[in-house]
Amino acid sequence: MHTARFVVPALVACALAVSSPARADVSSWLYFGGGPSWLTTTERGTTTESSLQMETGLGTPPADAFAAGGLFRVHTHFSRGTDLALLARVATHGFVNGGWGFGFDFGGYERFWEQGSTGLLGSLVLGAPWGITLSATAGFGTNEQRIYAGTLGIDLARLTVYRRTGESWFKNPFPAYRPEERGELRE
Repeated sequence: MHTARFVVPALVACALAVSSPARADVSSWLYFGGGPSWLTTTERGTTTESSLQMETGLGTPPADAFAAGGLFRVHTHFSRGTDLALLARVATHGFVNGGWGFGFDFGGYERFWEQGSTGLLGSLVLGAPWGITLSATAGFGTNEQRIYAGTLGIDLARLTVYRRTGESWFKNPFPAYRPEERGELRE
């Protein structure tokens, strides 16, 4: 009877230790870019500012034709202030996997400086190989404030973890999306 007290917990522990491989891949983005922004406010009219846009987010698996997810964006307009935004993103398979593709971002933003503003923001995001990304943004908010911006930068996740292009020049030894492991044809 004493043996059963040790054997049963040992068998339960062994059963819990055995697991199958997880297939919980997600898409992710980590973008840094700069460019001009045109801000329209009731106080100053329309001004042109240099800006820095940074964003990070997660989405659905990179194997799908489209990925949907969420982003947190920080957009600094030098000499003015910083806007914060929470956005939803829909992107193509090529974009997510570091190649040619595009995405659409849409959501809300908050501006805490000068008059302040709360509003809606939308972006068209074009992706090229090696994580190169061009983002065109328009936003409309309270206090009659508008923003138009264009940034060019690099998405570090698309360059490193998700890159499936340019492997003849610079090998990605373990990309997040590996169709050959799933029996799919390589891109």
